[in-house]
Amino acid sequence: MSNTTLWIVILVTSVGAFAFKLLGQSLPPRLLERPRTERLAFLIPIALLTALTAVLTFAGEGRTLVLDARAAGVAAAVVLLLLRAPFLVVVAGAAVTAAVIRGLVG
Repeated sequence: MSNTTLWIVILVTSVGAFAFKLLGQSLPPRLLERPRTERLAFLIPIALLTALTAVLTFAGEGRTLVLDARAAGVAAAVVLLLLRAPFLVVVAGAAVTAAVIRGLVG
């Protein structure tokens, strides 16, 4: 991809994101205050972040499923979250778990 093509893609994407945000701001408040809309607005980011975490954790080259140190790190984070550990402890625990697994496996 040439530099010119890359900049065109960046500019088109930026304009599209701005237009999408402007469209959201121009919706009437009565439409946004419906209980169903509020519930969806609350749940959609959670679903997207969960899907992103799953793809980044388990996706390999192409369409393969990979179970490696990343999966162990996520599992450690889940356990620490269930134990209601502070966020920094969860992040550090996941990182240390992944590092130890990578160190043992090679």
